[in-house]
Amino acid sequence: MIFGKKLNKLSDEALMSMVIDGNNNAFGLIYDRFFERLYRYFYRMLGANSEKATDFAQDLFVKIIEKPHNYNPEKKFAIWIFVLASNMCKNEYRSLEVRQRHLQTASFDSVSETKIEQQLDNTQFKSDLIKEVHTLDEKHRDVFILRYEHELPIKEIATIVDCSEGTVKSRLFYSLKKLSDKLAIYNPKLN
Repeated sequence: MIFGKKLNKLSDEALMSMVIDGNNNAFGLIYDRFFERLYRYFYRMLGANSEKATDFAQDLFVKIIEKPHNYNPEKKFAIWIFVLASNMCKNEYRSLEVRQRHLQTASFDSVSETKIEQQLDNTQFKSDLIKEVHTLDEKHRDVFILRYEHELPIKEIATIVDCSEGTVKSRLFYSLKKLSDKLAIYNPKLN
């Protein structure tokens, strides 16, 4: 049996193989490594709804613990878990057909007016960006978030969304073009 620091040094794939064999400590490490990333993914994909993002992330880990044998240890774990997450979002879109939008609110501390203006501009930009990202159709939003929120390589995104790398690049290009058009007001070179 592997304990403590040695367990912590194992790859995700090795840990998941141990989870398949019933090792709860390995599952705990997988959970610690991926919960926050999955939460952020679900948060962006599900209309910036924190409660729903938490529920989805927890549900995903419940699925893993209930059926760990669904994982193929020859595959990269990070890709596999994001495929599951992406499929959960697709199922949610199909069943609800409603995408909620929530705006981020700015917190004001005692800061100078210039600082407040900058904070307002940044907050408004982030709010508008989130709103515009949610207007993208699900295929374009999915690749945009995987690339720019989770910083995944094109090849991994292609595997997750089950399409070619060229299609991923095309979707990213379209997404960036649409977002830059919609958010042109924030580009000082165009004003």
